[in-house]
Amino acid sequence: MNRLKVLVADDDPNVREILRIFFQSHQYDLIEAQNGAEAVELVEREAPDVVILDVMMPVMDGFTACREILKKRDIPIIMLSAKGEEFDRVLGLELGADDYVTKPFSPRELMSRIKAIFRRIQRKPVPEEENGTVYDFGELSIHLERREVLVNGEKSVFRPKEFDLLAHLAKSPGTVYSREQLLEQVWGYDFYGDIRTVDVHIKKLREKLAILKHPYIQTIWGVGYKFEAVTGDAEND
Repeated sequence: MNRLKVLVADDDPNVREILRIFFQSHQYDLIEAQNGAEAVELVEREAPDVVILDVMMPVMDGFTACREILKKRDIPIIMLSAKGEEFDRVLGLELGADDYVTKPFSPRELMSRIKAIFRRIQRKPVPEEENGTVYDFGELSIHLERREVLVNGEKSVFRPKEFDLLAHLAKSPGTVYSREQLLEQVWGYDFYGDIRTVDVHIKKLREKLAILKHPYIQTIWGVGYKFEAVTGDAEND
């Protein structure tokens, strides 16, 4: 099995040194960047498996770097910051980050979160016997085997976890899921991130389905979310 390649972007050399020593001792290859611009360049040149971005960096901050990296590659990103405010966590998730770790942290915690991300990536989003299934709702079609979503007959781009969430909701129309249930069933038992990641992904799904006539993703206030396939008098959120 190939060694996991981790890119760490942090302007604090002490943080980079601590992580370098720890990760190399656990058979990880570490690539270092001093700012966000350098991180974006290294992602293209070195093709890391996961990126750790400090939020506050010179030249280019972590949020901007996250946005630029995801324009070019679909790669797991963990935001790293001394800030623990809700706004920063939600912003990082909205930009596409997979997790958010607040300083101070332990290298072991960070490694555990990386392992959790890759366990989720490797886990099949649907049972194997369902491969080849198409959920067809007319203007919206979800092809499980090809992992494609057709919106009004046109292929639409969904990130892996967005697709997993949409497919999970669509396979049981009318079923109401709490955020905790979605974290457990879509992200997995070992998910470390903020529960608000569900809300962020729901928001992204709605944006990508906004051109459709029917509001498929509906909020059940105080409970969670459901996929409503009825094309009649379903209520808007």
